[in-house]
Amino acid sequence: MVTEPVEERPKPPLLGILGLMLGIFLSALDGQIIGTALPTIVGDLGGLDHLSWVVTAYLLTSAATTPVWGRLGDLYGRKGAYQWAVVLFLAGSVLSGLSRDMAELIAFRAVQGIGAGGLMVGALSVIGVLVPATDRGRVQSVIGILMPVAFVGGPLLGGFLTDRLSWRWAFYVNVPVGLFALLAVGLGVRLRTERVRAPFDWAGLALLTAGIVALTLIGSRGGATYAWTSPWILGTAAVAVVALAWFARVERRVPGPLVPPALFRDRNFTVAQVLGFLTGALMLALIGYLPQYLQFVQGASPTAGGLLLLPLMLGMIGTQLVTAKLMSRGGGERRYPLIGGAVALIGAALLLLLGTGTPRAVASGLTAVTGVGIGLLMQSTLLTSMGAVPRRDMGAAMGVVTLLRSIGGSLGMAALGAVYTARMTDALAERLGAEPAARLTGGGGLTPAALTGLPADVRDAVGEAVTSGLHGSVVGAVVLAALATAVACLARPNPKPDQDPKPGHDPKADQDPKAVQEPRSAPGPASEPRSARATA
Repeated sequence: MVTEPVEERPKPPLLGILGLMLGIFLSALDGQIIGTALPTIVGDLGGLDHLSWVVTAYLLTSAATTPVWGRLGDLYGRKGAYQWAVVLFLAGSVLSGLSRDMAELIAFRAVQGIGAGGLMVGALSVIGVLVPATDRGRVQSVIGILMPVAFVGGPLLGGFLTDRLSWRWAFYVNVPVGLFALLAVGLGVRLRTERVRAPFDWAGLALLTAGIVALTLIGSRGGATYAWTSPWILGTAAVAVVALAWFARVERRVPGPLVPPALFRDRNFTVAQVLGFLTGALMLALIGYLPQYLQFVQGASPTAGGLLLLPLMLGMIGTQLVTAKLMSRGGGERRYPLIGGAVALIGAALLLLLGTGTPRAVASGLTAVTGVGIGLLMQSTLLTSMGAVPRRDMGAAMGVVTLLRSIGGSLGMAALGAVYTARMTDALAERLGAEPAARLTGGGGLTPAALTGLPADVRDAVGEAVTSGLHGSVVGAVVLAALATAVACLARPNPKPDQDPKPGHDPKADQDPKAVQEPRSAPGPASEPRSARATA
């Protein structure tokens, strides 16, 4: 584990940290706020057959550019990379709000996704070099609060803006927040950067993009547009495997790799990435399908359904606050992920108790246990990742963290969603018959609001079917939590915080109250930069 000196480093600037936090909040909020506006967007612009690409275009470009933004920050300046990501995100937001048809919206969402790929990783990489190790826990705890707030508040805000103003404001609302983030980072963050002229890893970029695109298409199309065993899915999976295997080979040979293989020589970093992948799948799968149960079975409105998930979110928030403080004492690289995996396993198993007759308060309260486990996993793995890498590779490391968590969430939600849909449709067919069940689910008219007008026997059948589908997804969540617990056992605890400087760190930068020096990439026979220029 690599750590840094903290005695003489100035306190993190609050204005700059606020600007970075707003970027993270925007990246989490955008996907949630647009979801509730999509039905209205389709009604206004038409093009129902292209609806999925409004989401897919954003996911593809944001996932593919995440590691690129991280590496660009390492090479040419993290502050500048973050600010350019915000600019692209805001440009895409404005253009998306001005769209006149679905083709324009899809293209502008892709631009927005390119910027979004740098929001989270850019903010985390700047925090990694700006904030001392002893203060990172407190900063990350604030991030832990912002994420659940975005997941819960996004759909509510999207619905409010669409109903009261226009669906276009679901995009325009990003502009004032993003502009303030730019101003706050510009004024509050001082990073004196060594701008290094080094060859960019174009081959790695092409192969990684191909692999990520293939994985994202599998996650968005598998089990929905195409069966998991269809030639299209199997062929796409083969492309992903070949591209990522070739990418791994290229990264070991090129002088300036997009994802430095040395990152994975640290055992705890590697374990943290596997845990991040599993945690992303577990969290988004539950957040995606618990509302179905709360609305169809418990009879809650969309707003009330979001409020019923507050125990899950509060469990995540409270645990991340506590975990951040505990991790700063050292020795938690194995302990807290292990406890988190075990608690998440117990919490997911408790969700199997949910049924058609479960009281609403009990159903809501049971989600809190899983939230505690997810919070432990998310916070401990992120802090372990930040502490396990030298500052010169912080951007690339945060790119890997964000990317794997995102892909895990996408694939987990898709895979467990396929289980949910299959069990629900089978249960409906068993109760109502194949043809009535197909008519009920195939026309798009099965909504919580429409359910109240159906006969009692149909409402009961839908409630049992949704519960059956949820149980299938929860069993998958139990498996993911069990895997996370097993993987956490592979981590090695660090006895106490180490105050040795990170490799490549310039101690003089700690004595400058106005700036923090970003070290240049470590020189070597294959990667020695040809020239460097210091910039303010």
